[in-house]
Amino acid sequence: MNRATLVSEIFRKKTFLCVGLDTELAKIPAHLQGAADPIFEFNRAIIDATKDYCVAYKPNLAFYEALGPQGWQTLARTIEYIGNQHFIIADAKRGDIGNTSRMYAEAFFNQLGCDSVTVAPYMGEDSVKPFLGFEDKWAIVLALTSNQGSEDFQRDWLEDARQPLWEKVLQRTATWGTPENLMFVIGATHPEAFIRVREIVPDHFLLVPGVGAQGGDLAAICQHGMNRECGLLVNASRSILYASSGEDFAQKAGIEAERLQQAMEMLLKR
Repeated sequence: MNRATLVSEIFRKKTFLCVGLDTELAKIPAHLQGAADPIFEFNRAIIDATKDYCVAYKPNLAFYEALGPQGWQTLARTIEYIGNQHFIIADAKRGDIGNTSRMYAEAFFNQLGCDSVTVAPYMGEDSVKPFLGFEDKWAIVLALTSNQGSEDFQRDWLEDARQPLWEKVLQRTATWGTPENLMFVIGATHPEAFIRVREIVPDHFLLVPGVGAQGGDLAAICQHGMNRECGLLVNASRSILYASSGEDFAQKAGIEAERLQQAMEMLLKR
């Protein structure tokens, strides 16, 4: 999916919600546990209940890889079921030497049909560039993440550069691609950082985890992070997936997704 289509879908549907499919077998309702492919059945119900309220889905690869070959089949079925009307993010956090990254890119873009993949920039430009060579596909670079451990390295102050490490990562990696094929992960748990983020990358899309179960403030993110084309994909996973543990799980997921969509609609009008 190219940028123009993504932006068009955001304003057509009045939402910039991304639903994270971090589906854990132990957490899905008991009545699905006996199905031949219980995680797919759960995902299908979640997708049906939320598709009108979001523009993107983000399957987290770890939850599928942990299940072995069956997990990969479930992932492929899930992506196929989502279809091409939603932006699909493979949350894989890959990044390796050039030829290895090229194989990762081919796996997620050509084999699975994802629109984007999250990548770690620690190994430098040649580990990210292979993801940027596919038409209408995106690399989403980890810059400032929402987890507590982001304090360990990302916010370290670089005395020679007079800036924190995450800013240097953002500045450098922004030169590797364009706003048409490069996004950045900026965690919702750092709302104060969005002012500086937009000074460095005013036009790029940002994937924002940490809203929902992690407590990120949607209004604060939009105040400082939204640009003229929205420029945000705000992810919610657990708060939607596990809104209920009963047979009404899909209905409750839809209600939570609609609640977020309505809040986003109001923020888009500002």
